[in-house]
Amino acid sequence: MDTFSGLLDLKGTPLDKQRFTWREMATRPISKLDDDATTRIRIILMNGIETEALRLKHIGARFHRELQPHLAHIRRVEQHQATAINWLISGDHSPLETTIAYEQVAIEVTAAVAQNEPDPYQAQSYRFGLLEDFDHLYRYSAMYDRLEGKDPNNILQGYTDIIPGRPTSQHHRNPSDDLRDSYDKTTAQLITKIHAAMITSSEYQTHDYYMNIGNTFADPVARALYAEIASVEEQHVTQYESLMDASETFMEKWLVHEAMEVYAYASCAEQEENPRIKALWERFLDYELGHLEFASDLFKKYERRDPAEVLVGALPKMRPLKRNRDFVRETLSKEVDLRAHGIDYVPKEKEDKASLDYRNHLNSEGIPADIASAGYVWTPGTELFRKP
Repeated sequence: MDTFSGLLDLKGTPLDKQRFTWREMATRPISKLDDDATTRIRIILMNGIETEALRLKHIGARFHRELQPHLAHIRRVEQHQATAINWLISGDHSPLETTIAYEQVAIEVTAAVAQNEPDPYQAQSYRFGLLEDFDHLYRYSAMYDRLEGKDPNNILQGYTDIIPGRPTSQHHRNPSDDLRDSYDKTTAQLITKIHAAMITSSEYQTHDYYMNIGNTFADPVARALYAEIASVEEQHVTQYESLMDASETFMEKWLVHEAMEVYAYASCAEQEENPRIKALWERFLDYELGHLEFASDLFKKYERRDPAEVLVGALPKMRPLKRNRDFVRETLSKEVDLRAHGIDYVPKEKEDKASLDYRNHLNSEGIPADIASAGYVWTPGTELFRKP
């Protein structure tokens, strides 16, 4: 398998040389329809990764006073990186169009990760969550068709199917059934640590977006649908962050996150076809290599250890963030009826009674996802053009 051999040994731009102007941050956005959908997938993914980098370092600063000046310095750069990336999404994306794009990110990125993940249990966890995001796309697509009268494939560009997955009504679980077994930090491969940090970042961003946008809709079904799926996204964050070893120190998690950012930017730069956006990924790859060196020096100073103890293992190239349709369809056919019982994945007839009771109460006054998509079957075009 092709690898990014030696990637983490490269030298990047020193932290004190990483500066921005407002014009560089608020630059020209991509075209909603003319740019390839995979460019937008990478933009949304990297914005989620940068905002998670900010979140992680703010949490670390609350526990480690000696690190506060260092974390403040690096966070400022990451704030400006996140701005430059997020501002690439054009203003003509409606909230529902951005939502559909977010779900495409969840599907294509998680499918790529699941196929590359060497740990069978971790890979199973990604496939489990994948089928739920897949169903969310279907529900939001139905809402988009009915509220805006538009074809969701204008956003998806044919890369991602619009069909039901594991029904959203079945995603709601007792919190104990969202926790997973974690990797062992002493034996896990680096790519396993990177995958967990990456997917947690992406899902956290999706959760926050839905929580911020869902209450702005006038349509009562749309408001309820965002409330329902935002709750599932919180479950997904719980699932994916529990895949990480909780015994890792803050600085170990920081090192892994910086390595993940290097890996993600390198993957984006390799796959990007838009020259202007590719140049941004390359610039930020250099910045992240500088961040990794900065964090490594602090790791040596404060933990008196070699960063290589944490950052060990090969880095396979990320799979393309498109053309995962066959993998998703195969996963759907084989695993749609799996459920979670504690840390285990079980047939639906063996699901935990606590989750069944929890779900039955939530669904007792109606299921927004079912109402939003009642009778919906995606076909090219929109319902405005269909014969009654």
